[in-house]
Formats: sequence, structure tokens, C-alpha cells
Amino acid sequence: MTERILVSLDGAVHNPDLPFLYADDLGAVRGEGVFETMLLRGRRVRKVGLHLDRLTDGARLLGLPPVDRAAAARAIEIATGEWVRGSGDAEAMVRLAYSRGRESVPGAGPTGYVSVAPIPERVARTRTSGVSVMTLNRGYTTDFAADAPWQLLGAKTLSFATNMAAVRYASERGFGDVIYLSADGYVLEGARASVIAVTGRTLLTPPAEVGILPGTTQRAIYAEARRSGWAATTGLLTVDDLLAADSVWLISSVTLAARITVIDGTLTVTGDGTDFLDLVNRSVDGDE
Repeated sequence: MTERILVSLDGAVHNPDLPFLYADDLGAVRGEGVFETMLLRGRRVRKVGLHLDRLTDGARLLGLPPVDRAAAARAIEIATGEWVRGSGDAEAMVRLAYSRGRESVPGAGPTGYVSVAPIPERVARTRTSGVSVMTLNRGYTTDFAADAPWQLLGAKTLSFATNMAAVRYASERGFGDVIYLSADGYVLEGARASVIAVTGRTLLTPPAEVGILPGTTQRAIYAEARRSGWAATTGLLTVDDLLAADSVWLISSVTLAARITVIDGTLTVTGDGTDFLDLVNRSVDGDE
């Protein structure tokens, strides 16, 4: 089985065990870049168009050079082919990174690459067993994003250290993940996932305007839900709303749907969630 793949945006396949980034790449030293993580499933990468849309929007928010979407799509295609040749039908995690490039070489252009690696063990575990979460105050109100565009709250930036610090903080206290709350008490998102509450055949997720990353998988689920006769809405949510729902889920491109089993020590499981999981799988496996 192939362990890792690395392809630059010019389509060249690189040895993933050899140095690739320059030490002064601004993505590495300042986090000045954006990235997307995608699921390779059934020998193809899912929802590439949605991910490239979000990468393009994020690059614009950071003032990066425009993304060459055709080159990015081609690099993903090449990386997928390399993975399939070595690993067949095995699922994989595909990451597309795009940074401002070298600090010491003005005008050298951006750095971009695609990497492919096996699905982390954590993903398989949370898909089947769910996850307990701790709520953490993110420190800003739901109207903050509109007044502070420089905070880049709608971009998936390489500056991901605070998110991982939040996950470690929760883990040290016996929880598997995090849900961020706004300073005025509303649900925002997970450290690496969207939040969807399900009651009957109604889905509810916070709107992107409250200062969260627009979820590509959440968007695909909502499109499939509406095609299938579900109600799929956005709105402000409190922790009490989550606890009152039939089920609550962390939604992301690779894990897909991790059922939240505990919120701050309170059990949330009330049903099996089969209908929702069927909806998720249809949304991911369907066409763009």
C-alpha cells in the first residue's frame, strides 16, 4: 500500500520523504496561506469543485495570487492516480495547500501542492463510535466577523495552531473534540468541523455570517437534504438547542459525520441516526 503522495501544482510528482518547502516559505513561517482537506473514496476525490471554490475565496481574503484552478484540479487528478495505483480502493485524505511563497524572493509566486495520506485512525473511530465534545468560548460575538474582516474568519488558513490547541485542551480533560461558542453564547463550529443539529427531518446549522468557515460537506448535505424532502435551515443555536435535538453531528470532509455523544458531560444520544447517515453518504457519493 502506498503511504504518501506529493504533487506540486505544476503536476510534478515528488518524493514525500525529501525536503520540499523552502525554510522561508510564508506558509511555514507565518501561516500565510490556505488549505483544503478532501476525501478520496471509491478511487476519486469527492466534491473537488466545492473545495476549490472555498480555497479560491480564502486566497482572495488573504490577498494571495489568484488560484490556478485548472492546475490545482490537475494536480489532484495526478495525485489520485498515484494513490490508486499503489493502494487501489483504500480511502485517503487529500490535502491541497496554497501559500504566499518565499519571503526572501519577492515575485517568486505562490507555493502550492497536493498531498495524499491514509485516513487517520481517529477518523475511523469517530465515524463508528461518535465523539464527546467540550464547549469553549471563542472570545468574540456573532456580529464580530462583519466588523473585522482582517480576522479572516471565513478562510481556512494555514494558521491552525489555536484550533489544535483547543483540541489538546479538551483532550486533556477527557473529551474528544471541541465546539466553539461565541462570547454571546451561541454555537459556532467545531475546531475542524461544522455542527448540524437534527430533529426529525429538519437540519439546523449556524449561518456563516456569525464568523465560521463555510462547510463544504455541510453544503453538500444541505443540497441533498432539500432534494430528498428534508428541511435544511440555518439559524442561531445554543447549547440547550443542541441538547434538545434528536442528534448532533460534527461534519467534515474526511470524517464525514461524527455523532456527538456527550456535550460537557451531558449525554446526547437519543436515536440511531441512520436516516441522517444515509443522507450524508448520498450527498458525498453523488455528483458535484
